[in-house]
Order: sequence, then C-alpha cells, then structure tokens
Amino acid sequence: MDATAAYPPQQTRSNLAGIGWMLVTGLFFVAVNGTVRWIGDDLPAAQSAFLRFVLGLLLLALPLARALRTGFPAPVWRRFVLRGAIHVCAVVLWFYAMARIPVAEVTAIGFINPIVVTAGAALFLGERLGWRRVLAIGVALMGALIVLRPGVRDLEPGHLAQLCAAVCFGSSYLIAKQLTRVAPATTVVAMMSLTVTVGLAPLAALSWVQPTLPQLVALALAALFGTAAHYCMSRAFQAAPMTVTQPVVFLQLIWANLLGVLAFGEAVDVWVIVGGAVMIGAISWITWREAQLARRRASALRIDEPGQHA
Repeated sequence: MDATAAYPPQQTRSNLAGIGWMLVTGLFFVAVNGTVRWIGDDLPAAQSAFLRFVLGLLLLALPLARALRTGFPAPVWRRFVLRGAIHVCAVVLWFYAMARIPVAEVTAIGFINPIVVTAGAALFLGERLGWRRVLAIGVALMGALIVLRPGVRDLEPGHLAQLCAAVCFGSSYLIAKQLTRVAPATTVVAMMSLTVTVGLAPLAALSWVQPTLPQLVALALAALFGTAAHYCMSRAFQAAPMTVTQPVVFLQLIWANLLGVLAFGEAVDVWVIVGGAVMIGAISWITWREAQLARRRASALRIDEPGQHA
C-alpha cells in the first residue's frame, strides 16, 4: 500500500477540527458583540472599551510581564505604540457603532478588514497586487456597498463609525503582521492590550460614568469571550489551512442575525446577508489564491535545492 494513502483521512480530520474551531470562534465573537450591544450607550464608548481592555489585560499578565522584562529595540517599540494608537481609534469607533446599529450590520461591515490588509500589504509592505487580487477587492467593496446601500437609505453615524473602525482594524493588523516577524504572537497580543489600555485611559477619564456591577460583569465576559475567540482562531489556523477555515467566517453573520432577532428584536436585513456573502466569497477566493501561489513557490524552491536534479 502507498505510504501516503493514510494522509487524506488525516487531513480530513484536521480540516474538520479546523472548521470546528472556527465555528466556535464565530460564536465567541458574536458573544462579544452581544455583551457590548447589551451595554449600549449607557457607558461612553471610550470607557466601555477601556474597561474591556483592562479586564482583558489581566488574562495576559504573564506574557506581558515576560515581554516587558525582555524589552525591545526602539524601532519595535515605535511600532507597538503606533499600532496601539490606531487600535484605540478602532475600538472606540467599534464600541460606538455596536451601540447604535444592528449587530448583523456591524459584523458585515467588519468583513472589510481583510480587504484593507490585502490592499495595505501591497501598498506599504511591497507585496504584489495582481489583477486577480484587484478584482477580488473590487467585488468585496461591491459587497460592502450592498450592505451599506448609500443613496437608497440614510447612513447613520454608527455605519460610518464601523466603516472607519474596519479601516483602522485592518491597518492595525498590517502592523501586527510586521511585528510577528520580530516577536512571538502572544507578545504582540499582550503589547497591543497594554498600549490600547494606556491610550484609552485619558479618553475614558474625560467622560467617566460610574459603571454598575452588571455592566462590569458584561465587560468582563466580553474580555473573556474575546480572548477565547482569538485562542480558538489560532487553533483553527493550526489545524487547517485558511482556504478551509475562511468560508466558515460567513457563519458569524448568521449568528449575528440570530442574536439581533432573538435578543434585541432587530429585523433581518436580507441585503446585509447578501452583501456579507459577496464579501466573504471574495475574501475566500483571495485566501485560496494565496495558498495556491504559496504551494507553487514552495514546490519551485524544492526543485531548485541542490541534489534535487540527481
């Protein structure tokens, strides 16, 4: 029997595990949305974000202590600070939008993040932007227009806030991509939490409202759910390629719709689902294409290695 015959079942099991982890990831992210939506605008957006990151920082105390004890070169520190500043803008805008527009719309508009990362990697990191990538980005932006429908309906401040938040989050992830080349992933996450907490502190102090115990519990849950979501997402990426796990992200939009309908009495907007599907389809195609190119490059390198022609 061929020695590779057992590989496909193993890969299938691994892919199923990756899909399972990504399903749980989506549920945790929607749980974050639900807790923040429940708080609404009872607390200022900057204060809600600050408390969420303070509570989340407790979960990252050990990797943060190790990172600070080791230290970083000045250029790395500057990147951490820059990312923290951009992420501060992103989370304040996100908390603002989450309190004002339906959960499903926040989720769908957030699908712009990977598009910002793809375009930004080409503009600022020197990655090649071929015509297929440009076409996929264009299709994804069409999906965003389907969700927003400018001119067909009035856009609220929450829509514009989430649109800006998506751009800021994408920019933050671009810097994170650079930082993962010089620091472990846990360190990058921990330092992001620290810089964002410090950046949010003065904004939160400007309009501080005494939080109630239920609000603190909700924000603690948001921090826990968010940390769990990132852990599950990491496990999904370890278990299966992104070409397998990326399409599952669309289910977040389904969960978000169900949450909005069942918990907050929001109406189902078919156009939000359609636009979200178009965006995820384009993102999944980009991911598949990237994987194909990476395999070709790896194959070419193996062929060119010394001794391969013997």
